[in-house]
Amino acid sequence: MPIIPWRPFWDIERWFEEFWPEEWEFRLPRIRTPRMDIYEKDDKVVAEVELPGVDPENIEVEVKDNILSVSAKGREVKEEKGKGYYKREMGERYFKREVLLPTEVIGEKAEAEYENGILKVTIPKAKPKEEKKKIKIKVKTKEA
Repeated sequence: MPIIPWRPFWDIERWFEEFWPEEWEFRLPRIRTPRMDIYEKDDKVVAEVELPGVDPENIEVEVKDNILSVSAKGREVKEEKGKGYYKREMGERYFKREVLLPTEVIGEKAEAEYENGILKVTIPKAKPKEEKKKIKIKVKTKEA
């Protein structure tokens, strides 16, 4: 897992920040990579994801092929007419994170709950598959 979160538009964002002075700031809605803790508890894998200021109705959680995907849309912030903004930094927030889980899980039985800006996803671990037995086969030769 990389130490620095992947930000595909980081160079573009930096360019915009350097090109336009702060008072003429141009902001695109950003896709943020939420911080996540993943741990094992009993027979489950638990992921806790930071999603501050998100309505639970706007959170999507999927588990497919042992990959946990979490995406969310933060609150919409509309510019109100009549307000004389000195600085405007609050805007729409988008969160997206995908992570390969450390063990086989049963995605269909995953559960999620959201409280105080933390999404907690609990996924039961799959039972270990039986180790496949190695069978040695004797190769016959045809005699002419």
